[in-house]
Amino acid sequence: MTRTTSAVARALERIGRLDPALHAFIELWPDEALAREREAVARRLPLGGLPFAVKGPSGIRSFAARRLIAAGGSPVGATSVPGPGTHWQTWGQGAHGRTVNPWRADRTPGGSSAGSAVAVATGMAELATGSDGAGSVRIPAAWCGVFGLKTTNGLLPSPDRSGLASAGVLARSAAAAEPYLREVVAGGGPDAAAPALPLPLPLPAVYSEDLGFAEVDPEVAAVVRAAVDRLVAAGTVRLLGRDAALLDPVRAWTAIRGGSPDDPEAVRVRRTNDERLEALLTGGALLLTPVTPNRPHGHEGPGDLYSTALTWAFNLSGHPAASLPAGFTGDGCPVGLQLVAARGADVRLLAAARAVEDALPAAPVPPAAGRPAAGR
Repeated sequence: MTRTTSAVARALERIGRLDPALHAFIELWPDEALAREREAVARRLPLGGLPFAVKGPSGIRSFAARRLIAAGGSPVGATSVPGPGTHWQTWGQGAHGRTVNPWRADRTPGGSSAGSAVAVATGMAELATGSDGAGSVRIPAAWCGVFGLKTTNGLLPSPDRSGLASAGVLARSAAAAEPYLREVVAGGGPDAAAPALPLPLPLPAVYSEDLGFAEVDPEVAAVVRAAVDRLVAAGTVRLLGRDAALLDPVRAWTAIRGGSPDDPEAVRVRRTNDERLEALLTGGALLLTPVTPNRPHGHEGPGDLYSTALTWAFNLSGHPAASLPAGFTGDGCPVGLQLVAARGADVRLLAAARAVEDALPAAPVPPAAGRPAAGR
């Protein structure tokens, strides 16, 4: 008779086998995770012991983690975030070394939800919590080839005093992120909304390579444009003739993060971009862009590039935004497609992401994930 291994036991086995090379975790809780799983199964809780990871040393105390645990989720450990001594946030520091990209060990996985992205990309957790103040969920999702969602600002408690940061989730796919939307965003229980009811196709959308200001790596732009063209050809998306030109948010974001929300430049940029986004997204339209203007950089840092150039506008505006795998550059680096929806349309955004996901090639498993455990 074949012995069935529990989901948490499989996740812990993969962590033990893969994480010594990847450094995605800073803490592990094997005994607690297995005990929570047994309890969730015995009590027939909705998540049934689903193994998940939490972002950083304080992640277990987050609103999202508490909601997932209450629904029967089983946290297996805390994932890496940037270590001290750096002003750039697109990397991670695990318990025994720097976190590496599961596609290319010489590149960073992105950040600051670095370990969370690596954990779900390699099957060490089925989903992971994150937070996104400038792209900290979407950038590692893009660079590790997984799904990442930044929720509408203010929808869930913010981990940041400025209000720029919003809670989020990383998972292998939009479909795999549904438990987060159901239990954390919709609140769980019998009256929780079904997060991803199918939407009528084609989805109205606006495509922008650069939002009117960013300098985008031509190969990154080509990968995303090819994905968008495939969505149009499949009848999933219908492109609208709207001009997606925003003001560069760098000075406004910096002023607000620095505690000066009334800075005249910040107020002007925020107001102008809000007006332009309202016009772009009217009628339920989506905005499609690359997630980052660049491919994953090396562990020495990004240099003068802003990996956040195409993401932090939506931390200022508060719109929900997601990253989906779009393909790869010629040197084997994953590229993300960003989907942005109207404020509060998180459930609709997940449904749109599922439709997009269905029309694009399935995201492959990174080489660093290795082979599944026996009996899986």
